[in-house]
Amino acid sequence: MLKVYGDTRSGNCYKVKLLLNLLGIAYEWLPVDILKGDTQSEAFLAKNPNGKIPVLELEDGTYLWESNAILNFLADGSAFLPSEPRLRTQVLQWQFFEQYSHEPYVAVARFIQLYLGMPEARRDEYQVCHVRGHKALKVMEQQLQRTAYLVGEQYSIADIALYAYTHVADQGGFDLGDYPAIRAWMDRVASHPRHVGMLD
Repeated sequence: MLKVYGDTRSGNCYKVKLLLNLLGIAYEWLPVDILKGDTQSEAFLAKNPNGKIPVLELEDGTYLWESNAILNFLADGSAFLPSEPRLRTQVLQWQFFEQYSHEPYVAVARFIQLYLGMPEARRDEYQVCHVRGHKALKVMEQQLQRTAYLVGEQYSIADIALYAYTHVADQGGFDLGDYPAIRAWMDRVASHPRHVGMLD
């Protein structure tokens, strides 16, 4: 059985959990507490020398890390990853966007507020995260005004990658009231019959 090392509140870990549930793949969840330094232990670093979650342990005892790489591995051959080269590249495009333009701001603002309790020393960083996070949300809004999902009309791992932190953006102080297309898209994602919530 597959094993997932993760934190249930982490959007990056939730990506993997959500896709495994959508695919109907059985797995074991092994909790990791990043605030207690679990990811820096010798045992964990043997699984991922970069010291980050999630980590996916395969049946043969090997490990995969980086959430979007894990999504591509799991989704290969499924409806969640198009086989047509242009569409497949658009999935990657949105995954790169998530890691470079979205997650560093939306997720970090959430971490500062939810995990750390808004320390004064990080308040300026939090404000910067809001400016840049809203820029990323506007890019998503423009696309989702044109298509039901980020890559056309098909739910894909591009949506999973960006849903993970967008649907809890309010926990980082982001008001999604000005993003009706994003809100409608989140409802579509959550309506999938095999959808599972972050804390389920």
